[in-house]
Amino acid sequence: MRWRPPLLLVLALVILPVGVSAWRQGAVAHWGGGRWDSTGMAPDPVTATEAVVQVYCAASLGLKGAVADHCWIAMKPENATGYTRYDVVAWDLRRGGEAIRVNHRGVPDGNWAGNRPRLLLDHRGAAAAALIPEIEQAVTDYPYRHTYRMWPGPNSNTFIAWIAREVPGLGLDLPPRAIGKDYLGPRILAPAPSHTGFQLSLGGVFGLMVARAEGLELNFSGIVLGINPLDLEITLPGLGRLSLLGD
Repeated sequence: MRWRPPLLLVLALVILPVGVSAWRQGAVAHWGGGRWDSTGMAPDPVTATEAVVQVYCAASLGLKGAVADHCWIAMKPENATGYTRYDVVAWDLRRGGEAIRVNHRGVPDGNWAGNRPRLLLDHRGAAAAALIPEIEQAVTDYPYRHTYRMWPGPNSNTFIAWIAREVPGLGLDLPPRAIGKDYLGPRILAPAPSHTGFQLSLGGVFGLMVARAEGLELNFSGIVLGINPLDLEITLPGLGRLSLLGD
């Protein structure tokens, strides 16, 4: 039958990977029951006096975590005794506040409702110190402070992608599970977050990215498929980037 090859292709490229990711995610937790404590990945500001800029991503809560990550940025100037962490969430908007939340739970590297974060980027010393004023300006200029949409954006990953595009020296390669990173608002064409290529996006719903860091990514309504022949990686929904070398 003619419909079998397309159906098998969808099964192989979308349904099976998302199913595997959902199985890895495990039981659905409640916001209040998950861990939010520090993972110890951020340097202790008392002993590490140098400037630090870090970006983290963790699986979203519950079933969303099978396909999507939540990303945030944390930083501290030289000799600062604490970090400033920026997340975008919808919680404060419901009370008339802004989408940008500062110093969520008081830790820069905390678990996200029980999901352990991954460290995507870590700048230290003079390089970090030079980036911090640019990052703070990008946070100030973020155009969606009073808007949040889980899909297609603007959301937490739209915010981090905005900072990455505004601060080329950050050199941030956001994972394909960072759904919302492709939301460009009224723009159609923009640099890739890593600034190693470009992307075309129609409202974050459909898009194409071609970049050295990200490779070739196709975004179909939040389902991201891709390949990076330079790094020998493929991108599948839910599972993100997988090395063809088995690393």
